[in-house]
Amino acid sequence: MLTSRQNPLAKQIRQLHQAKGRRQQQAFLLEGTHLLQEAIATGWPLLQVCATPEWQDQHPQLWQQATQVAPEQTVSADLLAYLCTTVSPDGVVAIAARQPLRKPDSRASLLVAVETLQDPGNLGTIIRTAAAAGAEGLWLSADCVDPDHPKVLRASAGQWFRLPMAIAPDLGQTLRSLQQQGHQIVATLPRTETTLWQANFRQPTVLLLGNEGAGLSANLAAIADTAVTIPQAAGVESLNVAIAAALLLYEARRQRQS
Repeated sequence: MLTSRQNPLAKQIRQLHQAKGRRQQQAFLLEGTHLLQEAIATGWPLLQVCATPEWQDQHPQLWQQATQVAPEQTVSADLLAYLCTTVSPDGVVAIAARQPLRKPDSRASLLVAVETLQDPGNLGTIIRTAAAAGAEGLWLSADCVDPDHPKVLRASAGQWFRLPMAIAPDLGQTLRSLQQQGHQIVATLPRTETTLWQANFRQPTVLLLGNEGAGLSANLAAIADTAVTIPQAAGVESLNVAIAAALLLYEARRQRQS
């Protein structure tokens, strides 16, 4: 059983807490049973799996599956807590290989695009909600938070492995290309006349959302075919971007099912 924080494997895993370490190793961290299940179910390449004896006893079948696809290491509960970014890890952590993200299909009917998103919890929640609402992909501007940040993975509740997503080197160019292929670009702005209930989401659509504090840049907002707002009670400054994404996605789903 591995117990020492000075072990090279422990140091390697700790480096994956930071963006620099993930870039250098071309790998990222999976924390918890559910993410490990989703990685194995989708065939994502794993480089190492570490688990406590207690976790192995509780999940013998999953442990066996994991050991068939990656080197395994038994670790103490104290060391596992050190290896994870979560306050109360459930007993397993894995190293996953970085590989090219799966680009959304340009023929998709409903896509989401986000600009300069900085909070990993917001990005993970948007991934989870987009998948739940039936969106077919997500585009990120190049200055967004790392999509394989540990908190993004956790907040996505495993949908990270299933929703096609990609980083656009030039998000404006990507949006214009989608426009040329028949998509309407719907920007979210705090002050505009059209509410989300008045917009027509039945046609191929890209929902465009901006930074948590600054919102959408003027350059991207200008590309949009239409802009919508989410009505709010007096005195409320703004909605969380992940909540705004959820409202838009489910209004699009409602319209398409009615």
